[in-house]
Amino acid sequence: MSEPREPRAPQGQAGAPQGRPDEKAALRLGTRRSKLAMAQSGLVARAVSQVTGRPVELVEITTYGDTSREHLAQIGGTGVFVTALREALLLGEIDFAVHSLKDLPTGQPDELALAAVPLREDPRDVLVARDGLRFEELPDGARVGTGSPRRMAQLNAYARNHGMTIETVPIRGNVDTRIGYVRSGELDAVVLAAAGLGRLGRTEDVTDFLSVDTVLPAPGQGALAIECAADNADLVAALGELDDPFTRAAVTAERSLLAALEAGCSAPVGALADLLADGQIVKEMRLRGVVGTTDGTTLVQLSTTGPVPETHDQAMALGRELAAEMLAKGAAGLMGERAH
Repeated sequence: MSEPREPRAPQGQAGAPQGRPDEKAALRLGTRRSKLAMAQSGLVARAVSQVTGRPVELVEITTYGDTSREHLAQIGGTGVFVTALREALLLGEIDFAVHSLKDLPTGQPDELALAAVPLREDPRDVLVARDGLRFEELPDGARVGTGSPRRMAQLNAYARNHGMTIETVPIRGNVDTRIGYVRSGELDAVVLAAAGLGRLGRTEDVTDFLSVDTVLPAPGQGALAIECAADNADLVAALGELDDPFTRAAVTAERSLLAALEAGCSAPVGALADLLADGQIVKEMRLRGVVGTTDGTTLVQLSTTGPVPETHDQAMALGRELAAEMLAKGAAGLMGERAH
């Protein structure tokens, strides 16, 4: 996997015009305190500084999801890493915030603008296993750690379909804590997001990149969300320079599917929209979705393909269309499953 990329600023944006005295004041970027959040925010801070010509300072904010020791499936998942940052935005304590897009609730508050979704990193999940093992090489009875019901459902289903026996173990904690379970021998492997390890410069820890045919990622996985007050038109426009339209269309379709299934971000839902190209010409967008019981005994997995969405409403429609098909196949009955 390539080195983590900074969100790209267009050329010719070398600085804001001189004039009002506050134009060179530092912009305050709200971020969670975790090592990964700080790394992500640092990448965005440099790109925003390039676009605006203004320094950017990081403001560390502790969220409920950072301090709670409960498993995400128990505390609900939705918004636990986001609410404190949004409150700081609304109170004017920070100018903009950076979130992992998969942590963002699907409903967008009117007072806040999703100003940019930069170019997405690798959306896949990865395995960090003892002895350099790939997933299919794990021994019978292998203990695999993850805090995600979505991952549990798909890993257990794959194992069952391929004659493997694994035990999925719910875990919490930052990247170092999770990998530490493997290093100490407590677990045989853990599953993490490729993008997070890439942004931390930890790709060398990966022993297997899990194909999206094996494990569909969380809606929005690998993408960042840059949010600011909706009434700050100048900042909305400046941050918008970092937006990647294809990434935004893809994650909008994925999150529309999640919303139409009426599922929170701790539900066992995977989704990925990708672009289908004919040579160099992008022709269509394919959206795949999966819902499953955490033990992997039942999965509803479907896909749909359509023209690349050119508007927000078209991307939303793609997600709703696939969600309706999944609900017709029994997805609703699987949504209440949670890891205990």
